[in-house]
Amino acid sequence: MPKVIIIGAGFGGLGMAIELQRNGFREFTILERAADLGGVWRENTYPGAACDVPSPLYSFAHEPKPRWRQRYSTREDIWEYMRGIADRHGLRDHIVFGADVSEAEFDETTGQWTVRTADGAVRTADVLISAVGQLSRPAMPPIPGIEQFAGESFHSAQWDHGVELAGKRVASIGTGASAIQYVPEIQPKAAHLTVFQRTAAWVLPKFDTDYKPVHQRVLIAVPGMPVAERLSWWMLAEFLALGLVEFPGIARFVSRIAAKHLEEQVADPGLRAKLTPDFPIGCKRALFSNDYYPALCEPNVTVETTAISEIVPEGIRTADGALHEADVIIYGTGFKGTEFLWPMKIRGRGGRNLEDAWDGGAHAYLGITVPEFPNLFLVYGPNTNLGVGSIIYMIESQTHYIRRALQLLGERPRTYLEVRPDPERAYNDALQHRLARTPWNFCTSWYRTASGRITNNWPGTTRSYRRRTRDLRLLDYTFTQIRS
Repeated sequence: MPKVIIIGAGFGGLGMAIELQRNGFREFTILERAADLGGVWRENTYPGAACDVPSPLYSFAHEPKPRWRQRYSTREDIWEYMRGIADRHGLRDHIVFGADVSEAEFDETTGQWTVRTADGAVRTADVLISAVGQLSRPAMPPIPGIEQFAGESFHSAQWDHGVELAGKRVASIGTGASAIQYVPEIQPKAAHLTVFQRTAAWVLPKFDTDYKPVHQRVLIAVPGMPVAERLSWWMLAEFLALGLVEFPGIARFVSRIAAKHLEEQVADPGLRAKLTPDFPIGCKRALFSNDYYPALCEPNVTVETTAISEIVPEGIRTADGALHEADVIIYGTGFKGTEFLWPMKIRGRGGRNLEDAWDGGAHAYLGITVPEFPNLFLVYGPNTNLGVGSIIYMIESQTHYIRRALQLLGERPRTYLEVRPDPERAYNDALQHRLARTPWNFCTSWYRTASGRITNNWPGTTRSYRRRTRDLRLLDYTFTQIRS
């Protein structure tokens, strides 16, 4: 069996390791840059951090958890679930913590990848699998004067719990998935909270509930109940995903639910107008909250929609010349989702640099393999993110596909595997054509590059993606014999 290096110990890395382990692979190492596993669920410690996908679906099919405490689990519960998985499967013995991969290079003469980490260590493997994800690098906005601010400031993904917010004038920049969760948590503490909104988000009610002990007991006692619960949520997500392309009427129905939610929770017509999106639902990921709008209605909150022109020592100046004084600035400005694998330097066959290969935007066959980069596989790669549904389901499809590729390599000793350029190009041309019909083209978001190419999202259901990745077509690949 080939020797494998996996980069990243989040859901993708753990899922890949378990898939290999369950199929007889023993020589694999996970390189994790941090001191613990967990990926975004380790990093994002901001108040109110939670998942907006129901817990039964946001978990591995082979690792159901009947004792989730609530329908939409908190960051702490998800991280505990991930650590429990690692412990049950003995994965910590395979993880090297503090191993920040800086570069990797493929050697055609040996058919191996040489991987270097920031501490100077060098490792080799037959196969390299990147599971670093799409949301691992916080994005700071290009606002002039950021470094001039005299108070405390931090990104929401790097929450500074040492900064006291009680009685302070707090400015929050951004109104995405993180801000919608932490704003209701910090609003009661702040003397005044100014929320700087560039674009309003579509916000849906969050049908959350605490799971009572009787619910948990039923899931444990009744055979098939965990599967049935997971299936019901999966079917709902698949139905909603059809609204992105095939049946726009579904999207219109969901937008009416969001509009009614806004109307019921925000009485002030001026504020309601500010919070009304001017783009189709689905263009950016819809958000779920029952307490975000009420928090914005509190007397100590201001929603500011005038563009920010600069940051000064005293606070934030907007384009109308107004100065919004602040003691603390929180950047809820998301992640660099289109910069896949950056800043790692990945060199493939003939010294080809992956950054150059992706100059016009990241692309990969099935989001998994790239021409000229043999024995390199991506988990949660280009165009495998979702507008609706659970990314864990997508990760499972990818790990099954990659495991099959590794089994083929095991059956053909001293060879390396590479996707052919033609099927990769045809796949991505068809994908971009389909993406052109989605709502993601009608607003600016982290799904798109500066040139407008959508590099992150899958324009269909998770079932359609699983169908595409169920079998590895040998005609799409070449096997090259290692001659040294």
